[in-house]
Amino acid sequence: MASLKLLIINALKSLSRGRSFLQALLALWISPKSNPNKLKKIKVFRRTREEFLKEAKKLLLGPIGSNHFIKNSGPTPDDPLLLLSKKLEAQFRQGLQTSPACMLPSYNHQLPGGHESGQYLAVDIGGSTLRVGVVDLKGRQTTDDDDSTIVHMDSYKIDRNVRLLRGAFFFKWMARKVETSLKKAIDAGHISKAEYELGNPMPMGLAWSFPLEQTSPNGGNICPMGKSFLACDGLMGQDLGATCNKILQELRVNVEVVSIVNDSNATLLSSAYSSPSARFGLILGTGVNIAAHLPVNLIGKSKFGERPDSWYEQASHVMVNTELGMFGRDILPLTRWDKILKAGHERPDFQPLEHLVSGYYLGEVFRIALLEAIKTTGLLGGKIPPLLLDAYSMDTGTMSLIINGRDARGKAEAVFSQLYHLPAGYPSTEDMRFMQQLAGYIAQRSASIVAASVFALWELKNEAEQNVLNNLEPESPFSEETALELMMEQTTVGYTGSVLECFPGYKETLQRYLDQLMMSSGHDLKGRRIDLVPAKESSLLGAAVSLAGVVEEERMGLNEKKGIA
Repeated sequence: MASLKLLIINALKSLSRGRSFLQALLALWISPKSNPNKLKKIKVFRRTREEFLKEAKKLLLGPIGSNHFIKNSGPTPDDPLLLLSKKLEAQFRQGLQTSPACMLPSYNHQLPGGHESGQYLAVDIGGSTLRVGVVDLKGRQTTDDDDSTIVHMDSYKIDRNVRLLRGAFFFKWMARKVETSLKKAIDAGHISKAEYELGNPMPMGLAWSFPLEQTSPNGGNICPMGKSFLACDGLMGQDLGATCNKILQELRVNVEVVSIVNDSNATLLSSAYSSPSARFGLILGTGVNIAAHLPVNLIGKSKFGERPDSWYEQASHVMVNTELGMFGRDILPLTRWDKILKAGHERPDFQPLEHLVSGYYLGEVFRIALLEAIKTTGLLGGKIPPLLLDAYSMDTGTMSLIINGRDARGKAEAVFSQLYHLPAGYPSTEDMRFMQQLAGYIAQRSASIVAASVFALWELKNEAEQNVLNNLEPESPFSEETALELMMEQTTVGYTGSVLECFPGYKETLQRYLDQLMMSSGHDLKGRRIDLVPAKESSLLGAAVSLAGVVEEERMGLNEKKGIA
């Protein structure tokens, strides 16, 4: 009542200034001084969206010079991306000498010739899926026809309950799934029932997506697996092949592990089977890794463990599982969003490079940056969707859809709105454009760093090949092989993984950065190239190709003993 009385008195005073009573009353009624609690607060944001995106581009792309593509074809030694590649190369050299966790040499010292043929049982144990396949290898000229290669395949989800199976229980689960798949393949007529039940154990190639200290073609010491897997509990340091074979025998599954290969090496093997120029295998999906075919003399002797002299007499090169994600510490430029991700990670320094490039983390960096943009620019009306506050709630698939929104904007808007329970009208067209640009910068940075890594390994390989050739005697059996490696005009990188296969424009961006690095270092693209080629179903095919090589070597060894030419 007192406030109303005061309002009327002030209105009457306004009459002396020539206003009508009604005008004066309305003016005072809507005046902030009359009743500020009735007014809707207007939030003022600290900066514009354009300012945010400009800073994001500078932070994400500026430090490594990946905010543009160099157009000239001459050497550019001060190219920041080339300088980063040189730093990575130095870390790779160090890892090849002593590190027990990365740059792990396999037992495979020869790439396939493309002539390997026959039907083989292959098993791929990944982080989320177990796959069992019957692979029919028909030679290099026929591998383009996928149906003629994998004649039967079953997939089994590795959920949390399976990951928590301890020690032998996990391998018993695996053995039962292999048995189930074999019965299906027999029923489908792909495998002879009589040969399986009455014959010798069927040879099996295994692709193992976890660290392994390999000691033989079909064996290696079990190492910590990570990713919440407990299969290594009680089995650390024991032989993987022997463990599998013991359990298969106990369960009367007539199968024997004859070949074991890391999943990145499997990608390289499957690529080399179809392309004679393949020297690297790249996996970029949830995680990242590269396998490389490198000269033996580039690797510290201690990293080979105990191998017979006959292995070194035959091996000029060896496939190396780089464990790429572990590199990059102290040389990769981090944004404040990367530092927030790192601060909340259980093992912040374990895989520095993977945090900046892999599918598991791209969405999380995007989410963290979005939170800041919502608070400071008014994105999505300045209101944070509750789900977006949860760590890793933005997956790379959603991020990919947003980037692809230029072609399917309505679909991207609808999915984003439903996923994060946004009110009608959000995200707006302007919101989508903002998110597309921000997500694009994060993906572009990833592609540039992966390109720098591939190029560093390529340079490292070439330098090592030249050193080998300079120190070899002309009559050495390795001289011709090494000379041919140096003369290769095209080096193929076989790739697989959801980011490279599905993320809009990622593969093309990566290829452009590889071309840029070649030119910056003084190479003519007409003379030497690094080309990306898809490696479909690489884990199963690689496991089968590795198995075919082992079987062929064993057959040749038996023939030599019998005196058969």
